[in-house]
Amino acid sequence: MIFKVVSRSICLASLVLLLLPVNGRGGQIAGVNFSESLIAGEVELRLHGLALLKWARLFDVYAGAFYLPEGSAGTDWSEDIPKRLELSYFRHFAAGDFVKSSDKMLRDNLTVDAYLLLEERLATFYGLFQDISPKDRYSLVYLPDVGTELRLNDEVLGMVPGADFALAYFGIWLGEKPINRGFRDRLLDGR
Repeated sequence: MIFKVVSRSICLASLVLLLLPVNGRGGQIAGVNFSESLIAGEVELRLHGLALLKWARLFDVYAGAFYLPEGSAGTDWSEDIPKRLELSYFRHFAAGDFVKSSDKMLRDNLTVDAYLLLEERLATFYGLFQDISPKDRYSLVYLPDVGTELRLNDEVLGMVPGADFALAYFGIWLGEKPINRGFRDRLLDGR
């Protein structure tokens, strides 16, 4: 009897450990798999954190993975270093939904002057968005001295230059006033 209880406990503990996302290893969250590492330009980026965004705690909106160069801490996200944020969607969204929500977040988070400096590049970036279906993935990939790429299902849709643009746009998810603090914290803390 004791052996059965101990065996079940060990089996359950092993299963729990297997399901936890581990910093630096490929992971899964809400049935979505993310790679352990990806190449951005000539730099290998390692999976740093995984998170799930829910709407009103009822509906899964997207699963996210955040990638940084090996040895970088989550707090380094705002530095001028390569990075990638990948979002796998569970619902249909129109291109205009991305534009509206992104623009609202940026206007809420930036000073008027900072927004105006980005306005022309934002118009270019917003023109890249497309309607998406469940299982589609948008990725933001930033490379210093190159810019921020927007990818859909790993196909490059376009790029916008500037470290200031990357800081503002990644800040929607990772900044001081993100779309969701728990989502941000899980991405940055490597949980």
